[in-house]
Amino acid sequence: MGQKDSVGTPANHRASVQKLRTRRHAQVLIIGGGINGVGTFRDLALQGVDVALVERGDYCQGASGASSHMIHGGIRYLENGEFRLVQESVVERNRLLRIAPHYVKPLQTTIPIFSTFSGVLAAPMRFLTHKQGKHTERGAFLIKLGLSMYDFFSRDGGTVPRHQFRGRKRALAELPRLHPGIKYAATYFDASVHNPERLTLDVLQDGEKAGGVDSHLARASNYVSFVSQGTSSKDARAAALGAADGTGTTVQLRDELTGEVFDFTADVIVNTTGAWVDLTNEAMGAASSFMGGTKGSHIVLDHPELLAACNGREIFFEHTDGRIVLIYPMGDRVLVGTTDVDADMAEDAVCTEAEIDYFFDLIGHVFPDIQVDRGQIVYTFSGVRPLPKHDATQPGFVSRDYRIERRAAPGGAVLSLVGGKWTTFRALAEHLSNDVLAELGMERKVSTAKLAIGGGAGFPDSEDGVQRWIKAHMSAGRDAARVTGLLTRYGTRAEEVIRFLDGAPARQPDRLLHSTRELSTRELEFMAANEQVGHLVDVLIRRTSLAFRGLVTGELLNEVADILSGPLGWDAARRAMEISHAQEVLLRFHGVRVHSLVA
Repeated sequence: MGQKDSVGTPANHRASVQKLRTRRHAQVLIIGGGINGVGTFRDLALQGVDVALVERGDYCQGASGASSHMIHGGIRYLENGEFRLVQESVVERNRLLRIAPHYVKPLQTTIPIFSTFSGVLAAPMRFLTHKQGKHTERGAFLIKLGLSMYDFFSRDGGTVPRHQFRGRKRALAELPRLHPGIKYAATYFDASVHNPERLTLDVLQDGEKAGGVDSHLARASNYVSFVSQGTSSKDARAAALGAADGTGTTVQLRDELTGEVFDFTADVIVNTTGAWVDLTNEAMGAASSFMGGTKGSHIVLDHPELLAACNGREIFFEHTDGRIVLIYPMGDRVLVGTTDVDADMAEDAVCTEAEIDYFFDLIGHVFPDIQVDRGQIVYTFSGVRPLPKHDATQPGFVSRDYRIERRAAPGGAVLSLVGGKWTTFRALAEHLSNDVLAELGMERKVSTAKLAIGGGAGFPDSEDGVQRWIKAHMSAGRDAARVTGLLTRYGTRAEEVIRFLDGAPARQPDRLLHSTRELSTRELEFMAANEQVGHLVDVLIRRTSLAFRGLVTGELLNEVADILSGPLGWDAARRAMEISHAQEVLLRFHGVRVHSLVA
């Protein structure tokens, strides 16, 4: 069990902040703990760079945690002429299937098609102007052309089958609930990531381990925000280093759980705050106008009939307004998305009633005899895509590619990441790291192209192998279902978790929670000790998928808060606050109302 620190904040959080305060200088400071910031952190740590990362909320809390859970080549980007991005994306998709097999899985995808030659004349205009104009549906000819190009880009190092076309009769035999008016169905493979938050955490922990046993050269903390930039200060850096030479860019950081503010210096600052890049630069005293993010929302349904209709496939199609949308089975739930509207950064990104109506309408477009109502929604989420400023270009045509903007700063340089997508995070991190290394006058030592991520190392490469792994890790108190859950959540890092579970003292043995059989008391203690849990809601949304699947109850809130109180040093008041905070976040941002129990 952990101990309570003097201000009542989680002891593991205090430890991560203390590493920043003890050595208040780094060669590189990364601001922003989404997948691109964390990926860059890992890459730089592997090169032996003294790197620090801060995230004002929890890791993967922003746009990285609000994705469509797809690792894909971006077939629709072909229409924008973004051939480089498509090629990089399919290469990275294939690569992630190999280096992160515990979280990234092949995804069979079907496109229902209602016409043959429609859109042939409109497509060149969309390609040239990046505007929809008068909507004309994309027909089989265009989709066949696009999928053939997609297969071409996937040919090198690919492990997924090529696309297939089906006529109406055969398509309806495979997916009988599809709209009877379809003419064709095209099926191809991309990939999915059901646990993007945990994949981000794996990448982060790889970076910390690369920095040394005590992470002296690679240290990261969530719930630490960038406040402002000071001036270059030789004295400030000297104080931080205990040395008498050198300069650097001085910034102020704030511990969001205690309110404490402290100075930190770095030779290079990397701004990976996504849609907030301009606001972060403004706080540095160098306003920019790089970003023009769009909001994307999703809903999660508990709908067995719709789940069965998908038959294990993602249904990926063009809605009546030309927007590319999806219906995506995930375990025993169905994910439906996504919208693409200009975002107001002054407002919270939440799924609106109008967007829910839009989702119900798109479901009816391809599954007309399946009824959906709001009572079947178990979770909603929304995020702001970190897209470049796009002026008159319609949101759906804004580039998903990325670029890096550099500016000189007092005592160093600032690199701002504009754009970026989940699928290409590894390649993007490599590119960004190479720019940082050039600033530092260093050379790359290690490539991450073939380096397994976290629990993907040694992950079984077949279903038989998975079953053997599960059987080998069962015990008298741990059945197959429990081991399967651990392997799904951690990959092969589950071995470390299992050793921790088995190390429980005899007087306080590990036990499953009363409110869910997916967690145990000892596993929660492991998360508290090793995964920088700052709030109760972190466990519900980002360390597990309980909230996503609509499984949070008042009993669960109270039980998890009770167990975390010991290792995280929460007294009765803090415990009550954490329950209230979790209820507020779930309702305000995810449309989930959870009634608390009397403690």
